[in-house]
Amino acid sequence: MRRRTFGRAAGAVALAALVAGCGIRTTSVPVDAGAAPSRVPCSTAGDGTAATSAGGVPVRVFLVCGSQLEPVDRRSPPPEGKAGADPVRTARLLLAQLLAAPPEGERRAGFTTAVRGPLTVGDGRRDDPAGTLRLSRQPEDLTPVALSQLVCSFAESAAGAGDRTVLLGGPGPYAPKRYRCTPELRERPESAPPTAPTPTPTPTATATATASVPGSSPGATTG
Repeated sequence: MRRRTFGRAAGAVALAALVAGCGIRTTSVPVDAGAAPSRVPCSTAGDGTAATSAGGVPVRVFLVCGSQLEPVDRRSPPPEGKAGADPVRTARLLLAQLLAAPPEGERRAGFTTAVRGPLTVGDGRRDDPAGTLRLSRQPEDLTPVALSQLVCSFAESAAGAGDRTVLLGGPGPYAPKRYRCTPELRERPESAPPTAPTPTPTPTATATATASVPGSSPGATTG
């Protein structure tokens, strides 16, 4: 009997030494680590959220979920006037969706938006490159996450300039910039959206007409 008790005691000492050697401190107090951390689903599939405004125009916007940008499909009320892939109308539909608070189903899935009003979007100026959109605030004055949402939502739609880019400007006397929606931006929307070279503006009709007037070319003589 004494030999069996000694064997158990020796085994307990060896186990304690092994645990201490692994850097794990033993304790006689029960530890409750709590439940495992839950992951945000970032998905609205099957909850009926996309059925909002049934019969409207299908749109896709990028919302914030789990510190990243994730696409969400919605239906927006049809715009006034002619239907079609008009860049400005499309941009206005998307901006309205980004400004609105996410519905309950999206909130439960972890979606939020950083875009805040007042904010509007309109057509570019006469001397802007084709496809330019002008915001009522300078893009650089928006928060990086809000600008990233706008860039990706516009660039991935008919409001974009192609190749997942969008030409955006503000109300100030500054040239628009071509912003790009990249996988890196979607993963880190708090970073500044990357830009690409801006195309050269198309000459205005006035300049073209002036150049075509007889006698206006260099070296022309008048009688």
